[in-house]
Amino acid sequence: MKKFYMGYFPTSIYFCYTVLMNEIPDNTNSTTIMSGNTALIEAIQRVLRPLVRLLLAKQITYTYLISVLKPLFVDVAVTEFQLEGKQQTDSRLSLLTGVHRKDIRRFLDEPRIDLTPPANVSLGARLIARWNGESDYLDEQALPMPLPRLMQSDGSPSFEKLVCDESKDIRARVVLDEWLRLGLVEIDSNDVVHLCTGAFVPEQGLEEKLYYLGRNVRDHIESAVHNVLDEKPPFLERSVYSDGLSPQAIEELAQLAESMSMDVLRAINKKAQELKKTSSGNQKNRITLGVYFYTDATLKGRKS
Repeated sequence: MKKFYMGYFPTSIYFCYTVLMNEIPDNTNSTTIMSGNTALIEAIQRVLRPLVRLLLAKQITYTYLISVLKPLFVDVAVTEFQLEGKQQTDSRLSLLTGVHRKDIRRFLDEPRIDLTPPANVSLGARLIARWNGESDYLDEQALPMPLPRLMQSDGSPSFEKLVCDESKDIRARVVLDEWLRLGLVEIDSNDVVHLCTGAFVPEQGLEEKLYYLGRNVRDHIESAVHNVLDEKPPFLERSVYSDGLSPQAIEELAQLAESMSMDVLRAINKKAQELKKTSSGNQKNRITLGVYFYTDATLKGRKS
């Protein structure tokens, strides 16, 4: 039987089971607390499965993951679960997270993890956003133009000008060599640089891929959690699901999705570049709009 769904994802049902910490008996175990959270635990297991696959593929064990999760639990509790008008204590943090007070004090005394993007990722994303979004770098179809590699005497767009306008500290040749390594651009026989992607999505470069895995999946989950916790206003989150498809049908849908989604992303990026120029002051607010396409057509032996 074929099915087709379209709409809010996740559902608007609020299934998080709230427990007042001062009402939990000392002998209450985690099984009792979680008994009302079956739907939540099942959702978490689905979310974590592909991440566990990545961890095992990269030889990250369960034991090491726990050492990463402990300080993260404490950090989230400190920053997002404060009691108004009351000081956050180690005892409350221990009760809230299940982490021992000795470990909590150690984590609080340690410097916070630096989440600054790698320099090449930050600069690369800004450059490609400009190349895809500023009218000077777009052709008549609003697509990124091929750019002469070197600065032009008349000041017209070039790859060197693109880099120099964004950063005075890094030479264009350095950026170009890195982008060639990552498969983001190609150079033709006329010394013209062609952009091979609509976003900073390297074919090579594990560090860059992992950064965007963390950023994009985090923002997606943040928007879903925001909606599940019934926080207002709800974030846009949509998906289309269909089964009973042949491999040929999936290939056709994949091509259609890529074409249409890139049109949307280019349009949003172009508008964002225009709005940045009219925004007053040193604004720090940001947005993320993402798309993805998934099929299990070649993964029939794998659980999802």
